[in-house]
Amino acid sequence: MEILVAPGIELRCDGAPVPYRQALDFMTARNSAIAQGSAQELLWLLEHPPVYTAGTSAAADELLDARFEVVEAGRGGRYTYHGPGQRVGYVLLDLKRRSRDVRAFVHALEGWVIDTLGHFGVESWRSEGRIGIWTRDIDGREAKIGAIGVRIRRWVTMHGFSINIAPDLSHFGGIVPCGIEEFGVTSLARLGHSVDFDMWDQALLARAPKFLAALDQACGERAA
Repeated sequence: MEILVAPGIELRCDGAPVPYRQALDFMTARNSAIAQGSAQELLWLLEHPPVYTAGTSAAADELLDARFEVVEAGRGGRYTYHGPGQRVGYVLLDLKRRSRDVRAFVHALEGWVIDTLGHFGVESWRSEGRIGIWTRDIDGREAKIGAIGVRIRRWVTMHGFSINIAPDLSHFGGIVPCGIEEFGVTSLARLGHSVDFDMWDQALLARAPKFLAALDQACGERAA
C-alpha cells in the first residue's frame, strides 16, 4: 500500500540497510522520473552499510583511512560517513512546484531536522560557515549531530540529511567530516537519549507539514 507524506509525496521506509550505490542509482532514476512528471515526489528514510561518500568539494587529504568503501555521491559538500545507527533521509521534491530557491530549500530542511531533535530534548542549531546541524556535546563543546547535503537536477532535489541516532562514532575517524577538523561528532545515544528509528521517523513525519509550509512560504515571498 502506498503511503503519502502529503498529497503527491510518497513515503518509503526501508528496514534493512540499503547499499549506498544502489540507493544512489535509485535516486538518480527517480529524480529524472519526477522531472519528467512520470513519478511522485519522494521522502525516503533508510540506513546504509558503512560507507564514506565524497561530495563535489571533497579534498583528497581529508580521506584519512579508507577503511570502508568510498563513493562519489555527486551532491554538494565534502566527505561524510553513513552507517548503521544513522538515519538517512533522502528528499526528492520538484522545486518547480514550489520555490526555485536552493537556499530556502536547505534552510527549511535544516529547520525540519532541528525541530525534530527538539522533540527529543536536544537543542541544536545552524552554525555560520559550518555545514550541518550542531549541538552541545557531553564535554560542553560544539559537535555535529546531523549532516546536510543536497543536489538539484532539473529543479528536482536529491540527497538530503543524515542524523546520528546511535552509530559507531569511531567510524567517522577515517575522514575529516565535511572538512571541519576542529569539531567532533556526536549522537543522540552519546547525549543519553534512547531513540530508535521508529521514534525518530514518527517525530520527523509529524513535522513534515511545517517543512512543506516553509517551502510554500518561500515560494510566496519569491513571487511577491
